[in-house]
Amino acid sequence: MSRTSYIFTSESVSEGHPDKVCDRISDSVLDLYLSKDSHARVACETLTTTNQIVLAGEVRCAEDVTPEEIEATARAAVRDIGYEQDGFHWEKSNFQNFLHEQSAHIAQGVDAADEKDEGAGDQGIMFGYATDETPELMPAPILYSHQILKRMAELRKSGARPEFEPDAKSQVTLKYENGVPVGVTSVVVSTQHTDGLSQADIRELVRPVVSDVLPDGWFPPEDEFYVNPTGTFVIGGPDGDAGLTGRKIIVDTYGGAAPHGGGAFSGKDPTKVDRSAAYACRWLAKNVVAAELAKRCTIQVSYAIGVSKPLSLYVDLHGTGQIDEARLEDALMQIADLSPRGIREALQLNKPIYARTAAYGHFGRTPDADGGFSWETTGLVDQLRTLA
Repeated sequence: MSRTSYIFTSESVSEGHPDKVCDRISDSVLDLYLSKDSHARVACETLTTTNQIVLAGEVRCAEDVTPEEIEATARAAVRDIGYEQDGFHWEKSNFQNFLHEQSAHIAQGVDAADEKDEGAGDQGIMFGYATDETPELMPAPILYSHQILKRMAELRKSGARPEFEPDAKSQVTLKYENGVPVGVTSVVVSTQHTDGLSQADIRELVRPVVSDVLPDGWFPPEDEFYVNPTGTFVIGGPDGDAGLTGRKIIVDTYGGAAPHGGGAFSGKDPTKVDRSAAYACRWLAKNVVAAELAKRCTIQVSYAIGVSKPLSLYVDLHGTGQIDEARLEDALMQIADLSPRGIREALQLNKPIYARTAAYGHFGRTPDADGGFSWETTGLVDQLRTLA
């Protein structure tokens, strides 16, 4: 029997964290290709370190994408994040591009041909999750962790808090009773800052941000409110620590509150089921909870490379369901086409909508008018209630 009273922690990292800088560059390059060809194939990896930006990976596009356009896109992403530092500068950093044509052997498995539908871009397992503990149907610890850093970035970019620099991390620990979050036991925030400020100075700058994000009365005890616990944090970003695409997959999803299949999202076009099927699983799980068929829902799918249909669909309602899980699995297979093509078309994923996903989580976000975060919509609720 699962525990209902416990303490649980999730962390987030800001858009200026070295790994998130790489995610942003990779997704910006993906958007560049999709803006030229909605069926472009992209698998873009980025490495950053002190004044270095390096791209590698495989691409295919019906239109020409010049090296100059790729470099300008990468530099614009870094500029938007806010890096104009001696050790990492959007304009002055050295740039290297090793993107090349997609492997023909991978392409033959994915491409549709004759009677063969478009296949999955790789084998693997993907998960989606939803819980009713927040209005966004997300786990509260990761949601609050994201919101703290997102608010700090907004204050930095607006000029209201120029003391904040781009690199930052947060961590929120919640106490649960009877499966419901009832309070915060500790908060950790580490933020890069301008030179000349003390640890106490930064603590007082961060305090109102945390207070505004957390529910009333949930601010942690003073001795459990940790800000820059190592002291000075002036050297940060890729100058302080190398970054790579895809190293913050738990930050990207549910903060450890749900399983993760292992595949990263950023820099991958939607034929890669690591990304698109994880979005589809979140979409289905969120609609199950929004339809009040369960308080919590985990969904897993699996694929084989080159095969269009999923090999399996598994639903776990964690003992909170109003419907038999096997019956719900059948209903979901009727409602949703979980082939790579079916997912792309249902969620309209062949659009340049990915750079915005690179920081503060891919889930729990507000759907955009242009199709961004389409997997957060709840248009399946009535169908699910009827079929269930």
